[in-house]
Amino acid sequence: MQYLDLPAVRRAVGIIRLPGSKSISNRMLLLSALAEGATEIRDLLDSDDTRAMLDALRKLGVGMESLGGNAWRIAGAGGAFPVKEAELFLGNAGTAFRPLTAALALSGGHYQLSGVPRMHERPIGDLIDGLRQIGADVCYLGSEGYPPLEIKAAEIRLDGPIRVRGDVSSQFLTALLMALPLTGRTAVIEMTTELISKPYIEITLNLMALFGVRVERDDWRRFEIPSGQRYRSSGTVYIEGDASSASYFLAAGAIGGGPVRVEGVGCASIQGDVLFVEALRAMGTHTEMGDNWIEAGAPASGKLKAFDADFNHIPDAAMTMAILALFADGPCVLRNIASWRVKETDRIAAMATELRKVGATVEEGADFLRVRRSSHGDVFFPGDAGCRAAAHQRSGLRRQDLSRLFRRIRQDRPMNPAIPVIAIDGPSASGKGTVAALVAQALGFHCLDSGSLYRLTALAAQRSGVAQDDEQALAALAAELPAEFKDGRILLAGDDVTDAIRSEACSVGASKVAALPAVRGALLERQRAYRRAPGLVAEGRDMASVVFPDAVLKVFLTASAEARAERRHKQLIEKGMSANILSLLQDLQERDARDAARSVAPLQKCADAELLETTRLTVEQAVEAVLDWYRSVPQRA
Repeated sequence: MQYLDLPAVRRAVGIIRLPGSKSISNRMLLLSALAEGATEIRDLLDSDDTRAMLDALRKLGVGMESLGGNAWRIAGAGGAFPVKEAELFLGNAGTAFRPLTAALALSGGHYQLSGVPRMHERPIGDLIDGLRQIGADVCYLGSEGYPPLEIKAAEIRLDGPIRVRGDVSSQFLTALLMALPLTGRTAVIEMTTELISKPYIEITLNLMALFGVRVERDDWRRFEIPSGQRYRSSGTVYIEGDASSASYFLAAGAIGGGPVRVEGVGCASIQGDVLFVEALRAMGTHTEMGDNWIEAGAPASGKLKAFDADFNHIPDAAMTMAILALFADGPCVLRNIASWRVKETDRIAAMATELRKVGATVEEGADFLRVRRSSHGDVFFPGDAGCRAAAHQRSGLRRQDLSRLFRRIRQDRPMNPAIPVIAIDGPSASGKGTVAALVAQALGFHCLDSGSLYRLTALAAQRSGVAQDDEQALAALAAELPAEFKDGRILLAGDDVTDAIRSEACSVGASKVAALPAVRGALLERQRAYRRAPGLVAEGRDMASVVFPDAVLKVFLTASAEARAERRHKQLIEKGMSANILSLLQDLQERDARDAARSVAPLQKCADAELLETTRLTVEQAVEAVLDWYRSVPQRA
């Protein structure tokens, strides 16, 4: 048996770039496949569910091309699927199985759909009943009301409203809504029960509108799709970060001090799970939101308040609330969560079982969970659902290695101010890298060339075909940068790129990517991790202001543009590289202006930094000046 050990940590703080939303990813894939024209999908989630959908669409004759970096180009079929006979295995991917069932029933072909044993236990009868009302020929190959299924071509009739239950899963309504435009005729759906998980229907309606299909809604009881509409590509589309997954990290901020910021969702999100923020606020946590980010920290009182609330509107994110209940100041109740019973596992039973293993007192009902805080720790055996901080479905972050993401925000110990840091900043080609390395050598300190991380990001983007203005993709690259620093050499995915990252093209690219807030956030904790005894010399743009604001010595090292151009020219010539000094001078002047004007980490001297003008100094003199300043620092470690 394999274990994931979770060591005790003192604090959670940092920034996380979320993977794409599963709910949006599979909806976007299917709509792109049914649309006229090609659609380029960016930031698609790499998960079991999306892989199942991609594989099925490929077998159904939909053209597709991987563009790298979680981007795909889907060649729309312009209507029903071109392949009219196929057997599809969809694993445990409910977000693929349900909508594909409806779309295939209206495609005029012969298909068989199956999945893993658990998928064959997940009800689909309400969707099949709805399809049969309009003449679709769908048969059960096993138990009545459950997959696997066989679908045959049939004449579709739309002479009356389709009546569907909505109290088991909103995916049944989503499947019908997405498939019915294939008929080209007016279609009406009426709900016969209360509709659960309404925010997920909002996602469906928003994405259908993005592809040109309008749905008229009368409250949550009646939906009408006017005739004559068809899906049309929107060109390039972007997948929001997964709001359900955001709940894990926001919860970490709530119980671990914070602040923890998640990027990729915010006020402008179309996902209902952003309402998790309201649940956090009800517990007393400090939260803030922007259009594309959410931040959470511990309550001012230091205690999370108990809750008794209806979570029908955020069933996935509510899993995280069950974990937060362990830290509340009293018993907590999660109500109206019956849909948990019919997910990839029985989530109510699974959560109750796992919470009891950590000492919690748990009462479970048909549609509720009552949790009283734990008295001791234990071991989680999360089974097929997995607790992962919130027992979320396997299709959430499993391909992203959740433990690695959590390492970005956990702090086993606070930053140690006893370990001295010397922060050196300055314009490009001012010699700060050389001076920093020699100062570190003289003191026996570690050295951080932060610029190399941005250069590596720029080089990795160039090699993977990521555009230098694609902030989300660049931040993802920066966060997982396969970089190593060995014996004075710099490796990228095992390749020695020490010289490659010093090229002018890479320097220009580094300047551009370093201006992106998401990239800087992705590299922040990586840079702070270089602070190790006996000390650190950190060289780079915001070392003194953001990364190490408590540095014992801050130096702003500069020189005239002409002197810096001459130094850069000499370096390039010595390396056997061609260079034009006038071009170098112009590039440096333009870069200085651009770096000084940018809103993120602008080129400027910190108020408490020493100014070191090196136009007429040798490298040795500049190093000695920094060492003299350091020697004069009182009470240094």
